[in-house]
Amino acid sequence: MINFNYEIGLEPFEEAIYEDWLLRILQSEGFLLGSLEYIFCGDAYLLKINQDYLNHDTYTDIITFDYTEGKMVGGDVFISVERVKENADQYEVDFINELQRVMAHGLLHLLGYKDKSKVEAALMRAKEEEKIKMFHVEQ
Repeated sequence: MINFNYEIGLEPFEEAIYEDWLLRILQSEGFLLGSLEYIFCGDAYLLKINQDYLNHDTYTDIITFDYTEGKMVGGDVFISVERVKENADQYEVDFINELQRVMAHGLLHLLGYKDKSKVEAALMRAKEEEKIKMFHVEQ
């Protein structure tokens, strides 16, 4: 089950289309869905989580808590809508495209992809692009 939760205003989107896309990402990587929560929030909300749970005092666009067991994916994916909007402006991309990138990024972390080293980050970016393209595939 995939749930979408809103702690901050976000333009409505068709959750069923995003759920189908996220399920196809899981399938493309050979994983099954357990319980997945996407929580859309603001900078202050995510900063508090970063401080309380990760001992980081910085803003971020996403924090992912992983509950995956084997091939059964589970997790909480917190996304700062404010940070996504700022990143979209900074990188001169559409907000929806940046939101999809961040949503895919969180799920890819749950699938075991990392982004700490240059090599890992390059693979993560390639996977993000691959998965964003899957959103536009006829269903």
